[in-house]
Amino acid sequence: MDNLINRQRGIGDTNKMKILFFINTPAQALTWIPIIRELKSKGHEIRILARDYGSAPEILKSNGLDYISYKPISHKYLRIFELLVHLQKGYDQSRKYGINMVIGWGVDAALTAAIIGKSSIIFTDNDRTHLQDKMTNLFAGAVITPDCSLANFGKKQIRIGGYKELVYLNPNNFVPDPSIYGELKINREEKFIILRFNVWDAVHDIGLHGLSSSDKFKLVTELSKYAHVFISPEGALNKELEGYRLPISYSRIHHALYYAQLLVTDTQTMATEAAILGTAAIRCNNVTGIGVFQELEKKYDLIYSYNDFKQTLDKAIELLKLPDLKEQWAKKRQILLNDKIDVKQFMVNFIDNYPESLIEYQRKRGLF
Repeated sequence: MDNLINRQRGIGDTNKMKILFFINTPAQALTWIPIIRELKSKGHEIRILARDYGSAPEILKSNGLDYISYKPISHKYLRIFELLVHLQKGYDQSRKYGINMVIGWGVDAALTAAIIGKSSIIFTDNDRTHLQDKMTNLFAGAVITPDCSLANFGKKQIRIGGYKELVYLNPNNFVPDPSIYGELKINREEKFIILRFNVWDAVHDIGLHGLSSSDKFKLVTELSKYAHVFISPEGALNKELEGYRLPISYSRIHHALYYAQLLVTDTQTMATEAAILGTAAIRCNNVTGIGVFQELEKKYDLIYSYNDFKQTLDKAIELLKLPDLKEQWAKKRQILLNDKIDVKQFMVNFIDNYPESLIEYQRKRGLF
């Protein structure tokens, strides 16, 4: 068993590793940063390969982390070929720095690790990337998912009682800053709403859609009757709506989200973030079959999901009319937090003790 462990680590007698992280989105950057910091404090050497996408570079830079960047392919139907860029960059970094382990979100990290003969730990929560999941499962050493995930990775799957957003938004790691009101240029007593719009340009977004341009205009017009409206767009914003742009950096957005009355969005991650922060959230898109959202909606009643704009608008107005909306959601949030683990600490311990951590989990499941 000891020889097996050392061979998987590829590091002989030492417990310190050289780890390569793949980061492709802002949400992934936010998830891995607290974990990277703790692993560094334990003596592990970290290299980061980051996609130049959205605010991911800004987040890494603002946290003082160095990274190797690569440019994304602009057209979503050609983005599958981006995998080749990932693999080449990952292979180069692995050979240059003697990487022992690769960590990431999918097939790029898993395949890079397989090519260099090392182990990989993958986190995933999408549940819809079926082809990518099959490839990931083929090459990964371990695949960590929320316990509500609908995906099946067999013996490699580690189901945990938490979501990726709990790494950086757990109350142990996140303290809301009320000075955000000053940055928003509104009074503390003033209610506000955040609208978050997707660009739908990822490979896994093919065939999916969210709010139309007319939907966005109507949301602003109607919801402005109940509270101040701010828009946080992933891509470009129509010039007629520019005056509603959220006037803060992405690194401060969770403070605003905590104090907001409501989030209306056609994205995914921010809906989960809102739930964890105790803010009511409504998703409007045709994305279905994701375990995290099913749990947040059915078990905890923290979010609502629609593929119909009228239902979305009607529910938003209904919620905004509740005099104790924030108080209701604070209670629901606490129930959620009481049920969940400290995901950051779990991930750090699992990585730090790998592969013993995987072997122990499999033993508890009676897999050998």
